[in-house]
Amino acid sequence: MELQHGCPSNEIAETKAFAEWILKIGEGKIGDSNDGEDIVEFPDDVIIRSAGDHIQSITSVVYPAFEDHLNDPTYFQDKAILVPTNVEVDAINEYMLGLMKEEGKTYLSSASLCETESPDDFKESFYAPDVLNGFKASGIPNHKLTLKVGVPVMLLRNIDQRKGLCNGTRLQIVRMAQHVIEARIISGKHFNEITYIPRMKLVPSDKRIPFRFQRRQFPLSVCFAMTINKSQGQSLSNVGLYLRRPVFTHGQLYVAVSRVTSKRGLKVLICDEGGHSTNKTKNVVYKEVLQNL
Repeated sequence: MELQHGCPSNEIAETKAFAEWILKIGEGKIGDSNDGEDIVEFPDDVIIRSAGDHIQSITSVVYPAFEDHLNDPTYFQDKAILVPTNVEVDAINEYMLGLMKEEGKTYLSSASLCETESPDDFKESFYAPDVLNGFKASGIPNHKLTLKVGVPVMLLRNIDQRKGLCNGTRLQIVRMAQHVIEARIISGKHFNEITYIPRMKLVPSDKRIPFRFQRRQFPLSVCFAMTINKSQGQSLSNVGLYLRRPVFTHGQLYVAVSRVTSKRGLKVLICDEGGHSTNKTKNVVYKEVLQNL
């Protein structure tokens, strides 16, 4: 459905073939009898060949001359680099921030155990602020958040759904103050509207953390790159898929390639076990999940 939206008539055949290829990835019908893991080969025309710095290779394709477009909200409206884990997200975002000449501003969070934890003296010493600041959990910003004017960011909490401020909404930094950030919405029907984001108390939902703590920080993360899982629901014209390591959960590869609205908007950089670029990667599909659907 995303591929057919606004598709020119002379590209219908190619679009249909690409859509069918995406569905085969989702159903595990590419390669051998896939019921768990199998290998998918990508077309050569979507592959980025890289002989050295892989991050530089994919960012230069997805965000060419991006510093010349920091005042243009439409430039970041339909672009993103998707990766499997937060490790690659942080690496790409730090690389892109480093390319920007502006100094920017760094915000440090404050953290504490939630009141429901009823900490004793031992817990208070063990979970000191320095320890809590070191935690990186899905759904909350890191302790150290560096932002610059023009940088695209993603909202990590529902603030006001009527104004389009929902978890996953993408924005662009306009101005920064100590306690509030002015940003422009660059996704959804509220595109180009100005909004203001305050600091908030955020509690991670990661069940692997054996205690509850809260972090007071701006509910934002830089989003030149985002995880594949976080991209669900997004529809983008230009997607760079960076697989330094393979996908690892059912349907993850399908989610990644189905974010793009046309084949020409998809660019993929895959690394093999030796770190060299290739055109093949692992697809994870457990067919029992698809039964009776």
